[in-house]
Amino acid sequence: MAVLDPRGTECLPVPAGSEAQAQLMARFTSLEQRLDEWAHRKLDEKISPNQSRARTWAIEFTVFVLKQAWACVFGAALLAVLVLTRIWYPESATLARNDFLVLAALTIQVLMVVFKLETLRELWVIILFHIVGTVMEVFKTDVGSWTYEGEGILHVFGVPLYSGFMYAAVGSYMVRVFRLFELRFDHYPRRWITAILALLIYVNFFSHHFIFDARWFLFAAIAVIYWRTVMHVRVSRARFRMPVLLAFVLVALFIWVAENVATWSNAWVYPNQSDGWELVSIAKLGSWLLLMIVSVVLVTWVEKPRPPEVERLAPED
Repeated sequence: MAVLDPRGTECLPVPAGSEAQAQLMARFTSLEQRLDEWAHRKLDEKISPNQSRARTWAIEFTVFVLKQAWACVFGAALLAVLVLTRIWYPESATLARNDFLVLAALTIQVLMVVFKLETLRELWVIILFHIVGTVMEVFKTDVGSWTYEGEGILHVFGVPLYSGFMYAAVGSYMVRVFRLFELRFDHYPRRWITAILALLIYVNFFSHHFIFDARWFLFAAIAVIYWRTVMHVRVSRARFRMPVLLAFVLVALFIWVAENVATWSNAWVYPNQSDGWELVSIAKLGSWLLLMIVSVVLVTWVEKPRPPEVERLAPED
């Protein structure tokens, strides 16, 4: 194991079998533990000094990619179902595609809990994402921001229930990233301030249809509130630091890419896509960035943001 040293310039090993290691491993599933143990075995192998640095970075990068993929497992599974049913779903099927998607998303969510890929505590946050997202979907489709096509009975006010699971996929990713990467924060703003910001963002998603769009004021508020916040990410043995604003933008970009796949698969349709699919406007990045803030705030009420911890090393024999 490793933690950032007090100067923040390098990583120091935490002794195997330490209390810190035991606490961290207790947060992992059995598969996650095996991944972590594999990385440490590879990092502990004796090799020449010339190979050491490049090999360490290669292992850390591999673990980073695998953990990111694992954090996205719910969203990736849902996106795969959307794409596969877009390519092939029998028109003569008794069960409408929209209803099949609802049942498939529900099955994925149940399996996530049954196989302990998500805790019940995390599930409550995901359910809240589902509710918050569905309410917004009902409003947005009513004002014509986008539409859903296809038949089905598992709808609420014309919105298929699988739409809420797409927001739940974002929530699932967020809570899993907090755990898998053991996120810590320097200068994290007070949670009541972030809660007010998230509420204003959510209200603006509705109110900008009737009064002025306050998103530019909200972007400025985000920059001011999170300007000093630095995120510490533990990959395997190393911790890396990143301004949290940059992390928000990168995740928003990732969601925008997924959105293009989802709209291609006809999960929903924007007005400019009614005559045929085309790339979603890059301007949507702003909307996803705002939604990211709402997502982060919801998750931080389950996973309280904590500052980096410096472990005391056991004396060497």
